[in-house]
Amino acid sequence: MASINLIEAFQDFKDAENIDRPTLMKVIEDVFKTLLRKKYGSDDNFDVIVNAEKGDLEIVRHRIIVEDGEVQDPLAEVAYSEAIKQEPDYEVGEELFEEIDLIDFGRRAILAAKQTLASRISDLKKNILAKKYEDRIGEIISAEVYQVWKKEVLLLDEEGNELILPKSEQIPQDYFKKGENIRAVVTRVDLKNNNPVIILSRTSEAFLAKLLEIEVPEIFDGLIIIKKIVREPGERAKVAVESYDDRIDPVGACVGMKGSRIHGIVRELKNENIDVINWTTNMQLLIQRSLTPAKISSMAVDHERKHANIFLKPDQVSLAIGKRGVNIKLASELTGYELDVYRDSEEEDEEFDVDLEEFADEIDEWVIDALKNVGCDTARSVLRISAAELEKRADLEKETVEEVRRILQEELERE
Repeated sequence: MASINLIEAFQDFKDAENIDRPTLMKVIEDVFKTLLRKKYGSDDNFDVIVNAEKGDLEIVRHRIIVEDGEVQDPLAEVAYSEAIKQEPDYEVGEELFEEIDLIDFGRRAILAAKQTLASRISDLKKNILAKKYEDRIGEIISAEVYQVWKKEVLLLDEEGNELILPKSEQIPQDYFKKGENIRAVVTRVDLKNNNPVIILSRTSEAFLAKLLEIEVPEIFDGLIIIKKIVREPGERAKVAVESYDDRIDPVGACVGMKGSRIHGIVRELKNENIDVINWTTNMQLLIQRSLTPAKISSMAVDHERKHANIFLKPDQVSLAIGKRGVNIKLASELTGYELDVYRDSEEEDEEFDVDLEEFADEIDEWVIDALKNVGCDTARSVLRISAAELEKRADLEKETVEEVRRILQEELERE
């Protein structure tokens, strides 16, 4: 029987489900035509017929029958005496069709064809995977954690493809366990040793943009547009939005009723504070909005140098700067202006202070509320009161007071 069952002979076909049949058939045809060229010098007079349904392959050779002694091209012509050995009814001028038995190629040639075919299929699968994820750059995907390493996390998508989430693309507070599903955005497809490596990110601005698009229908529908996003992953983000419909408040739509839309995103980003502000081309107003939650007294803007001096009341300075300078850094990135903050006060020697709200990621909200209820809304205002007095006035446990004082003291010393 001059045919071969491809599924049995070439086990690699079983892994080729994601390759479309016409492409696969073309690859098989090319491999066997290469085999024919090596054996006969040409594949011009051969047809490779692939039955994709059954996995069968046939190679048919066709030559013109000529008179004995007149064969000039053995590849295209066959002598009459040879032809009638196949079928006595043949006549000169007719075309002789013969099935080529693959055994005729020899065991080594068949093995080489199998290896070539496996290699070609492997390359096809790599190209398909790379193309699939190149088309999905900027999209959020959900994948299962397969392996956690020091510098990266290996994930598997729904088809079992490997994806990489580098440490540099993880939020500092991220902690992953094998088997859990996580969300991230596709940022790029790299090639490593000719293999596609899909890189994901949770720190990218695109990740936050896509989360907003999922949670806020007005963004998905194009009624609200995200003009710019800046982030300090895990700490703070600022999102400037603009509405194409005067009836829609873009900030209110993004935050949702009682923060219903933004809360899910904040949880996904490990309690990253998200400031949503109205975009404007009025630079002074944009700078003012970008420094939220601080309230500005006045400012002097130099548009040529892209620089602004910001003046605030003493109790607003720490809010404008933010913990570790994050707030003013992000405001500068959002506006594109270099921002310098000054106290709008005669008290030049006033001590540096930090608003208690800036410690929300280290101190429980109910503890901050208890301290505020007794008139302590900054780090120094808490430290000015003795531990015993705080326990009594704020009705807090001794251990809680000691921990709060330690956190506040360390922050002031660091600054």
